[in-house]
Amino acid sequence: MKIAPALVALTLLAAPAAALADCADAAGPGIEWRRCLMDGEDMSGVVLIGADLRSASFKRTNLAGADLTESRATGTKFISADMTGVQMDRAVMLRADFTSANLTGASFRNADLRRARFYDAKLWNADLTGARLEGADLLRTDFSGATWTDGATICAEGSIGRCIATSPAGEQVDDGS
Repeated sequence: MKIAPALVALTLLAAPAAALADCADAAGPGIEWRRCLMDGEDMSGVVLIGADLRSASFKRTNLAGADLTESRATGTKFISADMTGVQMDRAVMLRADFTSANLTGASFRNADLRRARFYDAKLWNADLTGARLEGADLLRTDFSGATWTDGATICAEGSIGRCIATSPAGEQVDDGS
């Protein structure tokens, strides 16, 4: 049995396409904002649990208090963003760029941050318990008061570019990070 090429083409055109979110769609859990430009927006407190944010841009965006738990943000730009208190637990953020971002009090518990860029970022009092940081750019990153990846080490004040633990005697101890 031979199928006419015109019938095949008509069938393909009539098949429903996968629904893709538009960059103008309202924020919400599971939203797909791949390659969207959200630069300079006020998105404080937004809930983006499980969102697909791959290759999107949030430069200079206010994301303070946002919940990005389990989001996928590979290659996403968070340059100079205010991400104070943001939740990014179990998020996949390979090669994400957090250059000069304020991540004070952020939670990255069990997040995949391999090859992410944190150049000149503030991670004061952030929680990095279980986070994967292999190949990450930590140059000039301030980890003061942060909980390190082992979940036990608290980085000393002035831990720039690496976590320097403070011993019970109050002395700085290099943990090898």
